[in-house]
Amino acid sequence: MKTIEEIKAAIEAAVPGAGVEILQNPGPSGQHSLVLRQEWAVEVATFLRDDPELALDFLSNVSGVDWQDKEISEKVKVTHQTVKTVDGVEQTVDETVEETCKRVEPGHLEAVYHLYSMEKKHGPVIFRMRTANRTDKVELPSLTPIWRAAEFQEREIFDLYGIVFTGHPDLRRILMWDGFKDHPMRRDYVEPDDFEYEPTAHDEVLTRAQAHEIATAGAVAPEGAGQ
Repeated sequence: MKTIEEIKAAIEAAVPGAGVEILQNPGPSGQHSLVLRQEWAVEVATFLRDDPELALDFLSNVSGVDWQDKEISEKVKVTHQTVKTVDGVEQTVDETVEETCKRVEPGHLEAVYHLYSMEKKHGPVIFRMRTANRTDKVELPSLTPIWRAAEFQEREIFDLYGIVFTGHPDLRRILMWDGFKDHPMRRDYVEPDDFEYEPTAHDEVLTRAQAHEIATAGAVAPEGAGQ
């Protein structure tokens, strides 16, 4: 099979402007992946499936990832002007010092696809698509029209992570019920404490539900209570 660099070059030759990036995997597996720009993803996916040398006709897995905002500390050199007295004369001089600056790298959601070729007996080829952020720009193009195996897996990612796959033929929750709020696999997801659980061995859940019931009862005390 072609190397990841050769696959990147083949994509860029077939789909000019695709702007594919290689994300290195430093782990023992060395399974590097490609990062696709979402506006070119459908064309690139079609090429990966139909190219006679790659023939990536089997989508084995699609998974979601939640990358939260990250604070990054960087050391930068900053030049300040200071006034110094030299031989009794005040002079303005430039001094360069090293300072630590902090910046916030915005988070995003990610869909990761694993491809194989049943015809050529090779793989996996892994590629990723990333949303613009984690809040109001969470759309990615659905690849279900390219690989039908993506249908239920994209639904699962929509359900658990909140990625909206545009062009999906039947995008709706698959594990949680329709009225469920939020997305349980998000890193900042807060579990509710008001479920009506049957008595089980999950003591922590029962304790949380009982505490919620007590708090709720106190908040909605009947009129005249305590008078």
